[in-house]
Amino acid sequence: MERRRFLQNIGATALGFSLMKSSMAGQLTANAAATGRVVVVGGGMAGTTVAKYLRFWGGTGMDVTLVEPNAAYISNIFSNMVLTGERTLSQLTFNYSPLKNKYGVKIQNASVTGIDPVGKKVKLSNGTTLSYDRLVLAPGIDFEPLPLTGTVTNQAKIVHAWKAGTQTTSLQNQIKAMTKSDTLILTIPPAPYRCPPGPYERACVVADYLKRTKGGGKVIILDANPKILAEPNNFTKAFNETHKGIITYIPNAQISSINADSMKIVSSAGNFTGKVINAIPKHKAGNLITQSGIGLANSTDGKWAAVNVLSYESTNPSLKGIHIIGDSSSTTQPKAGHIANAEAKVCADAIIQIFKGGTILQTPMTNSSCFTPITRTTASWLTAVYRYDPVSKTMVVAGNGVTESNGYNSENHEDMLKWFKNLMTDTFA
Repeated sequence: MERRRFLQNIGATALGFSLMKSSMAGQLTANAAATGRVVVVGGGMAGTTVAKYLRFWGGTGMDVTLVEPNAAYISNIFSNMVLTGERTLSQLTFNYSPLKNKYGVKIQNASVTGIDPVGKKVKLSNGTTLSYDRLVLAPGIDFEPLPLTGTVTNQAKIVHAWKAGTQTTSLQNQIKAMTKSDTLILTIPPAPYRCPPGPYERACVVADYLKRTKGGGKVIILDANPKILAEPNNFTKAFNETHKGIITYIPNAQISSINADSMKIVSSAGNFTGKVINAIPKHKAGNLITQSGIGLANSTDGKWAAVNVLSYESTNPSLKGIHIIGDSSSTTQPKAGHIANAEAKVCADAIIQIFKGGTILQTPMTNSSCFTPITRTTASWLTAVYRYDPVSKTMVVAGNGVTESNGYNSENHEDMLKWFKNLMTDTFA
């Protein structure tokens, strides 16, 4: 199969075992071989997928409840295109009706206020207490504070827009107000952060927008990392050729301070002033993880939850039966929507096997693929397959490693739209 069609059709399958399972007819079975209560916290790409597939693969014997305070999910994927008016937030909004009506997942629109790993109970903000046999946490990411000064009003203008929503709209309006004489400064935090190619993608689509609608402008990228972390060939070409004269890329730029009144950034690479500052803070696991300490006992940096990637169960012995998937977990895989979907399937299959008294798959494989818009009509892509290494007990890149497309073109852009539709259908439909 051509790599292009592979990327287009793969949807979001966790390669190795779920490629076949995902091709099954989309009917919930009455299979009662797997019986158990699972509470899933977090309705993003990881949480929604694991809730869906626990029922889809496990059958009606699986009692699954999804806890999510929001009534709908706004996709971070494609949110950069909202900044340039090519998409709207409503087009990126997905609700949980299919999860409830088609798969029989119970929905609790509430927040978690407490977890009792000994009694196996979850307390919610609406006063409900849920009992579980297995608990899956997928709270996504949160951020460390920025070194920000200035008035409250001006500080509010410095947004990251790394979670799609009101900040996306704020940044969109600020970009719209730019002229060809203005500069946008984009800061990239040290890895790991959500969506490795995302910041470089944002710089490209904003540069393309400024060139098309304003007749010019400047985008300065202050990257705390020593080099471009994803698609280095494609982004180097985009910065130096396609968006030459607009984008300036500066690596090893650690941010010391941001003054929201003067719009001045002090960094290890120098001082910079812009009309718009899009500062992406350092990342950490969702507050549910970091504030409660769930899964962090074996973490090396105290920011991410250590897990066994065969099942994504916490490696903390006192947290037996608690699984952590998606961006909050500490693995060798990237933090991205596609891989979160794949991790969720590995986790769902493992939990089902545990309930059935079976054996957890010892050779899981996952796939991370994504497309990147470079201009309004062109896109590139990258992909990698990960396999379990029993020696290091981690997921390692298989085959030819991380592969990026040979440039960017309109055909990739068309495939990008199909890939997104497949991924979101696999997760939410």
